[in-house]
Amino acid sequence: MSVQEVVLAPFESLPMKFRQWVWLCVLGLAALSLASREAFPWVLNYPTGWLLPVASLVNGLFDVVVPILTPICRSLAAVLGAALNVCSSALRWMPWPAMLALFALFGWLARGWRLALFTAAALGYIVAAGYWQQGMNTLSMVVLAVPIAVTLGFLLGVAAHSSKFVRSVTMVMLDLLQTVPAFAFLIPLLLLFGFGPIVGLIACVVYAVAPMVHCTMLGLGHVPTALLEVGSMAGCSRSQRFWHVVLPTAKREILTGINQTTMASFSMVIMAAVIGGFNDVGWEVLNAMRKAEFGQSLLSGLVIAVLAMVVDRITFGLAQGRSEVRSTRLQAMVRTLMLTIVPFLFGALLHASPSAMACIDKVQGIINPDILNRVVLGLVHDFSVPLDNFKVFVLYHFMLPLRIGLISAVTPFTWGFAWTPQINAAYCVLALAGSAWLWLSGRWQLAIGLLVTSALLLFGFNGLPWLAFILVVTALGWSIGGWRLALLSVVGTYFVVATGLYIPLGQSLYLCLLAVLICMLIGGLLGIAAAKSDRVSALMKPICDTLQTMPQFIFLIPALMFFQVGELTGLIAIVLYAIVPPIRYVEHGIRGVPRDLVETSRQIGCTAWQRLIHVELPVAKPVVVLGVNQTIMAALSMLPVAALVGTKDLGQQVYIALSKADAGQGMVAGLSIAFVAMISDRIMRATVSKTGNIPEA
Repeated sequence: MSVQEVVLAPFESLPMKFRQWVWLCVLGLAALSLASREAFPWVLNYPTGWLLPVASLVNGLFDVVVPILTPICRSLAAVLGAALNVCSSALRWMPWPAMLALFALFGWLARGWRLALFTAAALGYIVAAGYWQQGMNTLSMVVLAVPIAVTLGFLLGVAAHSSKFVRSVTMVMLDLLQTVPAFAFLIPLLLLFGFGPIVGLIACVVYAVAPMVHCTMLGLGHVPTALLEVGSMAGCSRSQRFWHVVLPTAKREILTGINQTTMASFSMVIMAAVIGGFNDVGWEVLNAMRKAEFGQSLLSGLVIAVLAMVVDRITFGLAQGRSEVRSTRLQAMVRTLMLTIVPFLFGALLHASPSAMACIDKVQGIINPDILNRVVLGLVHDFSVPLDNFKVFVLYHFMLPLRIGLISAVTPFTWGFAWTPQINAAYCVLALAGSAWLWLSGRWQLAIGLLVTSALLLFGFNGLPWLAFILVVTALGWSIGGWRLALLSVVGTYFVVATGLYIPLGQSLYLCLLAVLICMLIGGLLGIAAAKSDRVSALMKPICDTLQTMPQFIFLIPALMFFQVGELTGLIAIVLYAIVPPIRYVEHGIRGVPRDLVETSRQIGCTAWQRLIHVELPVAKPVVVLGVNQTIMAALSMLPVAALVGTKDLGQQVYIALSKADAGQGMVAGLSIAFVAMISDRIMRATVSKTGNIPEA
């Protein structure tokens, strides 16, 4: 029996009537709080006197700890700073033709001539855009951060694999590392290490450890027991068995972990540009965005994108290996010699010839950003009227009702009519009648969903009383995952409410909900099309790969360019970042439907539409639900980045705390997002475990 079955066993034995009565009590208390929110304002707004002083306690703790740890941290910062200077100086010393040749050779070793050609073209763009020095500074931080993160992650993964206690502690730590916003890491590190690129470097290491730990644990856990027994029977000691049996077997997963760690480091380095102090590409992007130089931001943003794609494809190719290459030892030595000596000799020859260096440097910056700025501004000006109309329509008819509710959003100015008491009464009667009909017909879960959805649409996330929110989320967690998930739900929701972040939480939830709905609609349709057509699948694969390798910053640029600062800009950026999981999971789920089941549906006369609705999507439901979960996680992780363009949610609270170096408020806001992410993740995973098994990818 699995752990999930053990957790759910006591709950599953409860009578259905009992669960229905529990939900009736929860809905009754929620309705009572909604009805009394005007008479008793504390029902809607959590009283100030009841707030928990968590932020003050954290700040007090840092006031004690920071003076003690500062000398040690500053010494470590000096060592890392010297290493960073050496690394960046070495990369900048290499002339761009030599470095381009070096990367192209790495690409050839990783995946062949196609990747080598792509690498040369991508790095050539960086040269033409005039960001070669900044790109090398960014790359130097990644080059320094990855070995540290890989080493720490590998050691922690081995320890977690060997000890159940370490594993349980590690899993909790990984949950926090993967759900607490990256910006929240920067605040305590800024207090300990001071202003500068070292803070970004250390935050990069902390953020990038998690994938390496996961992949190491996965690889070590998949080593067959029979193989371990063979090693023991052969007389291997414990260390010999680890180095000669376990590690070679887990090599593929560990190398994949290095690839994922590299990409996580790359993403975090760009985000660390917010604190400044380093002439890298992230700082150029941020400056261009602040000055509204959209052409410049596009150029620098594409530099980040191509750097990330080159690093991702090379490291992934080296991790997977080229099956068609069977090298002798001599061939391997020759390739190593080429990689290590030839490009450096080429670079030394170029440095020895100042005229040659001056000639090749003329290529840098040949792309004029001013022309692109004028083109972009011209496009924005030409399409300003339809863009403004679209922005107003989405804000008034979708975003505002979810935020403040139909009862406040529907006015003659926005919708052309007022939300009168008669309309309100008809709306409530229809919602109650529909719920009663569903309840009496035995579909009481749908009835509850209809009631909760109707209340959210009527009052909005900002108009929902905090007590009703806690009760509904806790009841949902209990219904799906049992008492453990209910405990996490009540603790997490109460923490957010009791720390004074309930209003920003409502903003976050409505933005994430709308983004997830848009992603599932558009991404689901694209995923269905990709599952039905190999040609569409082949077209979507490079697009999804590109979107997954681009750092989060980049998604702000097109949204900011056309819609300026505001919540719609943040919503579009979140959608662009989170749309990949539904595309891939829907395609994978539908393609995983057994062929005999599809053939049977054809033989009984089902049309393609009937087969999709009644056969393929129901069978693919576990995978699709898991895709929804990943979409929610991606949307939540994008909130702090979207705060840069004016969203007023939990992400903005983290960003404000970062600007003030307020560790307490930053940690509280970061933990609030982490609680929301963990509750959502556990609910969706419990739903998947009830729905059925997930087919192997």
